[in-house]
Amino acid sequence: MKKEVRGHLKFMPQPVLMIGTYDENGIPNLMNAAWGGQYDYDMIFIALAEHKTTDNIRLKKEFTVAFATKDTLTASDYFGIESGKKVNKIEKAGFHARKSEKIDAPVFDEYPVTLECRLVEENDYGIIADVIGTVADESVLNEEGQIDLDKAGLISFDPTSNSYRVIGEKAGAAFSAGLTIKNK
Repeated sequence: MKKEVRGHLKFMPQPVLMIGTYDENGIPNLMNAAWGGQYDYDMIFIALAEHKTTDNIRLKKEFTVAFATKDTLTASDYFGIESGKKVNKIEKAGFHARKSEKIDAPVFDEYPVTLECRLVEENDYGIIADVIGTVADESVLNEEGQIDLDKAGLISFDPTSNSYRVIGEKAGAAFSAGLTIKNK
């Protein structure tokens, strides 16, 4: 039997997105955001309120989005609970930033997968951006040069228990598992 679940929307899983920006002085900043996803083949959206990060995105029109991992969980959570307006979070966490080769935004060595993004639109709900490029550590790539989620150790945000969960094992083949029913 199904029962109604009360409370706020529980949309899951949600990626743990780490948004990297530079401020007006070229100082890198990093923020944890869980409400976002793919908008089109080469576009993303992120729901954002007012933060130092949104100020920086308006200023530079470019930013990076890295995916948090099990290995970066503690620091990634810290980047979501500390304000970049109050402290240099990158320095305090001991992270290392380098400039993206394609855009005016930082890439952080600690995250194995990073999207390089250019702002397309900002509205009352958040931002939409073009993904200009993707950079990944060789250690998380498969033989074909594609990102291997088993190697990456990405985490998702679980809003039902306010926790982070490791993205699990492959459950089936997309766009072909259903062929067994279709072809009956």
